[in-house]
Amino acid sequence: MSVSNPTLITFVIYIAAMVLIGFMAYRSTNNLSDYILGGRSLGSVVTALSAGASDMSGWLLMGLPGAIYMSGLSESWIAIGLIVGAYLNWLFVAGRLRVQTEHNGDALTLPDYFSSRFEDKSGLLRIISAVVILVFFTIYCASGIVAGARLFESTFGMSYETALWAGAAATIAYTFVGGFLAVSWTDTVQATLMIFALILTPIIVLLATGGVDTTFLAIEAKNPDNFNMLKNTSFIGIISLMGWGLGYFGQPHILARFMAADSVKSIAKARRISMTWMILCLAGTVAVGFFGIAYFSAHPEVAGPVNENHERVFIELAKLLFNPWIAGVLLSAILAAVMSTLSCQLLVCSSALTEDFYKTFLRKNASQVELVWVGRAMVLLVALIAIAMAANPDNRVLGLVSYAWAGFGAAFGPVVLISVIWKNMTRNGALAGILVGAITVIVWKHFNLLGLYEIIPGFIFASLAIYFVSKMGAPTAGMVERFYAAEKDYNLNK
Repeated sequence: MSVSNPTLITFVIYIAAMVLIGFMAYRSTNNLSDYILGGRSLGSVVTALSAGASDMSGWLLMGLPGAIYMSGLSESWIAIGLIVGAYLNWLFVAGRLRVQTEHNGDALTLPDYFSSRFEDKSGLLRIISAVVILVFFTIYCASGIVAGARLFESTFGMSYETALWAGAAATIAYTFVGGFLAVSWTDTVQATLMIFALILTPIIVLLATGGVDTTFLAIEAKNPDNFNMLKNTSFIGIISLMGWGLGYFGQPHILARFMAADSVKSIAKARRISMTWMILCLAGTVAVGFFGIAYFSAHPEVAGPVNENHERVFIELAKLLFNPWIAGVLLSAILAAVMSTLSCQLLVCSSALTEDFYKTFLRKNASQVELVWVGRAMVLLVALIAIAMAANPDNRVLGLVSYAWAGFGAAFGPVVLISVIWKNMTRNGALAGILVGAITVIVWKHFNLLGLYEIIPGFIFASLAIYFVSKMGAPTAGMVERFYAAEKDYNLNK
């Protein structure tokens, strides 16, 4: 690895820029609310792009293109499910959650919101929610670190162990220093870089393989079933892939963007921007994997790294088809996808440990400066645990993401969705929903029941648990009053 390597220079400039943004955000971080939610000051563009970038982690440029490369368009059901789920989340949850968190104790985190919304004096709801966040987010963080390690390993010839630390260091640095504002501002830059890479790369691959007709003929010659969206699928298989969309309702790092918007009025514009960005990115991702089939069929002499690990298809295409300087920019998009999501996850874990454990149970009167520094320390702690979990070089990005995504989608999705649309939901109903959702995911995953993605039974069972347990009791007058006040606020300002 030479220091004159254009790709390396591009990476260094990119990482330096992200860390600089972190230091700029540091100057605007005065208290825990600033560190965790940026003082609820995000405009529509930053809300939209940071929500998108925090969602689309390394799997967007590695896991999904690899799946399409291996199996053809039958894997694209996941993209369709994600688009539908994201749109419904923006439509039904985003604005309502923004006002509900403000009306319920100006909540900074999901456990904080659940505790205030359902008047949980015991602290049980807060503790269980925070534990779910820490368990599943640590797995999610590990997936981001694996993706970053794969990038550094294949780009610079590093050992996996060295790449593990190199990939995580920059993200930890700017999250540690700048908190939520640093994460949101860098996400906006990273979202722009990601969409540039995912529009440009498939176009160049298409040109390199001789245009649309030649490319499609090559893909068909490789395997005619590559065009068949029902290839090797079943009803359960398609439902499982579409079921990924359910996960949006419960992802704390995405929901935090809604909570941090400067007003409900920003949400509608943010929804349009975010969905346009998402559709273009997912279309580009599918195209990269699909056109990659034709390119590597025509050039088997350079297909070795992709055949060894199909998740490297975007990386190899960027290195083979572009000038090293442009390749450096495109590969920085993978780093952007990894860093944008990993930083959000580290911050949410830090928030749970600081706001929901340290401040609530250990130091109720801690100063704002102390809480911010505890938050920074927790970023380091979670990052080190995630790095340890990612140490196995046989890890696959999409597998780790799918488990964590299901965990959050089932444990928190029904609770968040129902809490913002149904006034009669109770504290016990919320508790039952979180426990049933999380346990169902763990058990279903362990036994691989029916071959069905665990988020679907988890979401259904959690929703039923919320409804039936809530019907056994009744919300307090205060809970109903705050619900109606927030709903009125939402309807006046949407």
